[in-house]
Amino acid sequence: MNKLKWLTISQSIVLFGTGIVFPFYVIFIKEIGANFTEFGIAYALFALSSALVHKIIGSYSDKFGRKIFLLLNAWGVAILFLLFPIVTNIMQVYFLQVILGVFGAMQKTSEKSIVADFTDGGMRGKQIGNYHGWIAIFSALAVIAGGYLIDLFTLEIIFYIGSIVLFLSGLAILKIKEK
Repeated sequence: MNKLKWLTISQSIVLFGTGIVFPFYVIFIKEIGANFTEFGIAYALFALSSALVHKIIGSYSDKFGRKIFLLLNAWGVAILFLLFPIVTNIMQVYFLQVILGVFGAMQKTSEKSIVADFTDGGMRGKQIGNYHGWIAIFSALAVIAGGYLIDLFTLEIIFYIGSIVLFLSGLAILKIKEK
């Protein structure tokens, strides 16, 4: 676990920051006047842009390390979350979704690669299980927190809080020691 300590902490925080927002994203889409078809297109743009860059991110993470891409994701999404509350139409959402897809690919590919780098063959399953257990706990807590925050404040506030949390996760990412 020692090799995975800061990775576990940082990615738990990342998923807490995104988990506050994403379960309530459909509500956000409806509030700007979009329909469910447009939500489907927005999600598809996220998935497609992510799919198109996974291989590139993987190659670059082999050259430059995984940590930099985890950091770019955390701080990049933190900045994008600040833009969502000022979005006024679905085309702006589409644009942000494409960029989020690229950042998402950075996180997914680099996270999986660094987990493989940090785990040992004989104990790999146990280490990965422990890692994902903590991540899942923070994801669940985020959904609960997001619901409470929306009830207490506004939908927009979860983007600001998510941004702050993602920025803090970047600070934890800086503590990761790559081989």
